[in-house]
Amino acid sequence: MARPASRDDIPVARRKVSPALRRRGGWRRAISTAVVLVVFGAVMVVVFPEPLRRLLGPPPVKGLAVRQGLDGRLLGHFPYPEAKAADLIEVAPGLTLRREAAVALRELLQEAAASGIDLRLLSAFRSVALQQHLFFDVKAERNQSAEERAQVSAPPGFSEHSTGYAVDLGDGSRPQTNLSESFDQTRAFAWLVKNANRHHFQLSFPRQNRQGVSYEPWHWRFAGSAEALKQFEAAQRFNR
Repeated sequence: MARPASRDDIPVARRKVSPALRRRGGWRRAISTAVVLVVFGAVMVVVFPEPLRRLLGPPPVKGLAVRQGLDGRLLGHFPYPEAKAADLIEVAPGLTLRREAAVALRELLQEAAASGIDLRLLSAFRSVALQQHLFFDVKAERNQSAEERAQVSAPPGFSEHSTGYAVDLGDGSRPQTNLSESFDQTRAFAWLVKNANRHHFQLSFPRQNRQGVSYEPWHWRFAGSAEALKQFEAAQRFNR
């Protein structure tokens, strides 16, 4: 009596070919699909090299096992180049900015003083090396995760301060509010809200900003030159 055919009775060559490919034209469709995928991959590499590099390349910050998103952000922050020393001028002892930002800031501080506002410059340009310390060393001291630290301090290479166009401002009459959300309760902040735009300074991280960075009423960036607008174009577009 003949035994029923089992899977093992099917020739090996036939077992390794899917039914779809055994149908008429199956091989041809498979080859066409492969060609389309190869062409698509080549187009992606040519047209979108930077997003692919961010997605597939190594993490951009040593010691931080996080990659950039396709939009370029790392833990909410956009990447920024470090300003060259030759492009910076001193605006206060130990504090420097790009020339055009420095000129605008001096005018802003003078107008504030004329209005009876004791507006103080707390921080300006920061090198990538200094930002490395502010991110990693303080993160370790406070036992923060990278995500927690990034809400209040950008990773090195991703800080607006490194451009030479960003400043931290405070109220000299209420120094206890420096670098605190309570700064928005001061006369200095109220004056900035009314007058900063005329000097081309804008608040970088308002409440509930789309980047997910903590509200920083003290942090303002200069957007009064073509180069400054270019630096912050991605952030401006993202937050619209």
